[in-house]
Formats: sequence, C-alpha cells, structure tokens
Amino acid sequence: MADTVTIPVPTASSTTHVKPKSRRLRGGWREAGVAWLFLLPALLGFLVFFLYPTLRGFYLSFTDYDLLTAPQWVGLKNFEKLVGDPLFWNSLKVTLEYVVINIGVQTFVALGLALLMHRLAKSTVIRGIILLPYLISSVVVALLWYWMADVNLGVINQVLGWIGVDPVAFFGEGTWAIPTIALVNVWKFMGYTALLIFAGLQAIPATLYEAADVDGANEWTVFWRITVPMLRPVLTLVLILTIIGSWQIFDTVAITTKGGPINSTRVIQYYIFDQAFSRYNFGYASAISVVLFLILAGVAFAQMKLTRSDESDLA
Repeated sequence: MADTVTIPVPTASSTTHVKPKSRRLRGGWREAGVAWLFLLPALLGFLVFFLYPTLRGFYLSFTDYDLLTAPQWVGLKNFEKLVGDPLFWNSLKVTLEYVVINIGVQTFVALGLALLMHRLAKSTVIRGIILLPYLISSVVVALLWYWMADVNLGVINQVLGWIGVDPVAFFGEGTWAIPTIALVNVWKFMGYTALLIFAGLQAIPATLYEAADVDGANEWTVFWRITVPMLRPVLTLVLILTIIGSWQIFDTVAITTKGGPINSTRVIQYYIFDQAFSRYNFGYASAISVVLFLILAGVAFAQMKLTRSDESDLA
C-alpha cells in the first residue's frame, strides 16, 4: 500500500496576513509627509525669525555696521573693545544684581504659592487670580507700578507717610531702582512660575505622602525629603527659564528709568538697544549680544549639570 501524504490545510486562525513591504513604506512616507506639513509653519517661523537673525548677528559681530553703509569686516575688534568698555562691565554687574534679586525672590514666592495651590487652594478661580498678573502686558505693569511708586503722588509713598516713613524715590534713586524693578517683575511672573511648579507637584505620587504620614514625618521633613527631590527636574526647568528671562530684562527698564539714574539700571539688554538703535553701532551691539548668548548657554549648561536634571527620583 502506497504511503499517503497529508497536505495541511491552513485555517483562519493559523493564517497570518503580512502587509507588503512596499505598502508599508508608502504608508510611512505618507504619515511623515503629513507630520512635516503640520510642522512646516513652525519650522518656517524658526528659520526666519530665530535661526537667520542669530546667524546674521554672529556675522555682524565681526563687522563695523551702521545700517546706512555695507558691513565692513573688522575681525575681533568689537570684542577687544568690550574688554575695555566700562559701561559694558557695569551693565553686566547691574544685570547680575537684578537676576539675583529677581530669581531668589521669585523662586521662593512661587514655590510657596505652588504648595498652597496644591494643599489648600483647590478653586480654579483662586488659581486664575494668581496667574492674572502674568497675562497683563509688561508695559502696562511697568506704567502701573511707576505711577504707584511715584515719590510725590504715588499711593505707595502715601501709605509710607501714614506710618511715618519719608517718601522714597523707588525708581529715582540708584540704591532702590534695580531692587524695585526686580520686585515689579516678581509680581508679574510669580504666578506663571508657580503654575509650572504646581504642575510638577501634581506628578508626585500621593502614596509617598501617605507613607510619610504613617511614619509620623512632619511637614518640614516631608518637604525636604520628598517634595524637593521629586521636583528637581521641574525646578531645573523653572530656573533655566527664569534666569534666561531675567538676563533679557528690557521693557520695564525702558518704560521706567531708561537706564538711569547714572547708569544704575542700564542692564545689558538696554545697553545693546542703546548701541544699536541710538548710536547705530550695530556691529558692536551684535558683539555684546554674542557675549550674552554665550553667558546664557553656559549658565543653562551649568544648571543642568549641577542639578542633575536628566535624573528623576520618580524612576
């Protein structure tokens, strides 16, 4: 009797449908095309308004350019001029003073507000009120506080007079001008900073606080042992954003003091503006901008390394 050969018949459950490679490739290219189509407006904006001005600014920093004539290549002369420019070093010192006051107070206040929103203020109305100053134009905020702090008619000096304090020229005295400008911007931006920290608090697992409560840990211990370590990546982001923003302070100074009195508020951004649009030294202003760019890049890199922003205690 001859041997019989059994031919297996594929069933519906054992049959696999393999999509042809060419079809998969066409589908992938189609999805990538749609993605690039949506990214195109943002990419064009980045190229036109960020990348091209940045590259042109680097080029102009090596030239003598006054807007009316063609740029003349001068090499490193603009940077050599920076070294012996006392106004440049003064602007760096003034800006650093502003950054220290602004970041120190703003971070402390924003962290406190974020903790209050996380633990106590559950109402969206209260959270919206805290964010409200950030939504007001910087020019409006500067004018508002400039009038309120006026040495003769300002409501702040009127209140100080009621308690026996002599009027203070908050924007008119070199001692008070930079701290006043820093605190004005703290009032404006503390709600936004608190919102970023609040988002980080929302990501901390509640079980950690429950375990700490079972162990009998007090609020101070919970804050330093749980909250702060868990917030490290968010705090790093907040510090990088706020420090970069603080180094770019311009509008409040331009509205209130215009760099005075006696250069006590001539921050580096206002000095760049003065050199470029008042004195038409665009090459020199570009060189200052390049130095500022390198400072901010170095500060951001140092912060990321020192705070170990790439490590998360949530892992």
